[in-house]
Amino acid sequence: MAIKRQRRKATIESRPRASVTFPPGQYKILADLARQNKVSIAWVVRDAVDKYVADKWPLFAAHEGALRHD
Repeated sequence: MAIKRQRRKATIESRPRASVTFPPGQYKILADLARQNKVSIAWVVRDAVDKYVADKWPLFAAHEGALRHD
């Protein structure tokens, strides 16, 4: 059991988490987009962040695939 906890902890540390509160209208749009594309809301948000950062800092986005969220 301890091994599973150690593996999970390493995974959590390598993938930082954030909590975001959306207005109801925005959340509905995100949920609709996720459902239409058969992905999670988290995936939609990560994709939007990737595009936002690439638009604002194109050189950063090109740096070793920094924005990939596979």
